[in-house]
Amino acid sequence: MAKLIPNTACAGLLPVTIGSVTITEVETEQMTLIAPFHDQTKATSVALKAAFGFGFPSPNRTFGAGPRIIWCGRNQALLLGAEPPDLPAQCVDQSDAFAVVRIDGEDAEAVLARLVPIDLRRGAFKRGHTARTMLAHMQVGLTRIGASAFEIMAFRSMAGTLVHDLNEAATSVAGRRMVID
Repeated sequence: MAKLIPNTACAGLLPVTIGSVTITEVETEQMTLIAPFHDQTKATSVALKAAFGFGFPSPNRTFGAGPRIIWCGRNQALLLGAEPPDLPAQCVDQSDAFAVVRIDGEDAEAVLARLVPIDLRRGAFKRGHTARTMLAHMQVGLTRIGASAFEIMAFRSMAGTLVHDLNEAATSVAGRRMVID
């Protein structure tokens, strides 16, 4: 009988370092989409705060470090790293639905600037800010998690394309830096 071995979304593709940028896969244990029922956003927020110390996020924001919550659309958020408490909300397991990638390094902004149509400068897109946006031709969630670090969530089926596009942009930025330096 065949023995199936589970693979992560980016198995065999990451990690890579190109120039000053490192791209790694983030393995998430538990990921749950939370969509509060009609007029229950405040109650959902109160329950989350009691359980984790943070409430339901405002648009384009994220909270937490261990368990954390990321805004991902109108009246929707993703809870990562923990089972949700009893909530007046629709809760849907998304643990295997996304490829999650971290890009970190001095040129991370420059790499992403080649791929996304939003202003990622630190003054405009601060730590804890998140956005649903396009990266090349695919829909992603993009979150600043540090001064020069970002987390990107794409549908699992797009993992290879995501890694390819990031590699191409990082190679271009590294090559340009070599010519300028």
